[in-house]
Amino acid sequence: MKLTAEIIQANWEIFLTNIEEHIPGNRGEQLLNFYKRYEERVILMPAAHKKEYHGAFPGGYVAHVNRVVEGSLRLYDMWEEMGCDMTTFTKEELVFSAINHDLGKMGDKEHESYIPQTDQWRKDKLGEDYMFNKKLAFCSVPDRGLFLLQQHDISYTFNEMVAIQTHDGLYDVANEKYLKTFMPEQKPRTSLPYILHQADLMAARIEFEQEWLPKFSQNSVDESKNNYTLKTKTSSKSKALNTLSSPGLKDMLDNL
Repeated sequence: MKLTAEIIQANWEIFLTNIEEHIPGNRGEQLLNFYKRYEERVILMPAAHKKEYHGAFPGGYVAHVNRVVEGSLRLYDMWEEMGCDMTTFTKEELVFSAINHDLGKMGDKEHESYIPQTDQWRKDKLGEDYMFNKKLAFCSVPDRGLFLLQQHDISYTFNEMVAIQTHDGLYDVANEKYLKTFMPEQKPRTSLPYILHQADLMAARIEFEQEWLPKFSQNSVDESKNNYTLKTKTSSKSKALNTLSSPGLKDMLDNL
C-alpha cells in the first residue's frame, strides 16, 4: 500500500490533535514536543518491516496508531455500555497508552529501528522492504517505548505502563505473567490492557484486509508457477543433493 503525501500529512495532523485533545497540561506539552522533535522520522515510519505484516510502508506507523486511538475510544463506549467498571482508569490513560503503545518501533535518539532493506533478494522473495537496524541493541518494543518516555521526562501511570507492556496480549509470552493467571489478586485491576489490546488487534486485522484481500480477489497469485525445484526433473540438482551417500535417499530424489 502507498499513501500520498497529502494523506501522510493529514494523518500526522490527526496524530498531534489526539494528543492536544486528550493529554492535558504539562504532560501533553511534553509529549507534543517529543513527537515534534522526531517528526521527520515518525511521520514516515513504517509499522513493520515486512509486507505480510501491517503498515509496512512509509506513513504506516502513524496511520496504525491513529486507528488504534479511534478504536480504543469506540471500544471504551462499548465496554461502558456492557457494564465495565470505567472508574478504574481514565480516558486520558487509554489514549496515552494507545498513542505510545508501539513507540519502541521508533528506535532510539540516534538510530531508527527500521531502515531500507539493502538485500534485493529479501525484498523480492520475502517482502522485506525494511530491515532491523543492527546499530540498535535488542529491546522489546514495549520496553523501548517506555524507556524513551522516561528518557524524555514524560511520566506515565502504573495503568499506562501495564497497558503498553501487554498491548500484544498473549501473542507475546512475556505477557503471561500479567494476563494468564487464575488468581483473582494477580489479575489486572483495570480493563485498560484488554481494551487497548482489542483495539490494536482490530486495527492490525483491518490493515491486513485492506492490504491483502483485494490482491486475493484479483487472483494475483500465479498458480502456474512451480517453485518446488525438486519436482522439476529438468532442473539441475544442487551440489549438496548430488553428494547424497544414502542409496535410499538417492532413489527417493530420482523419483521426484
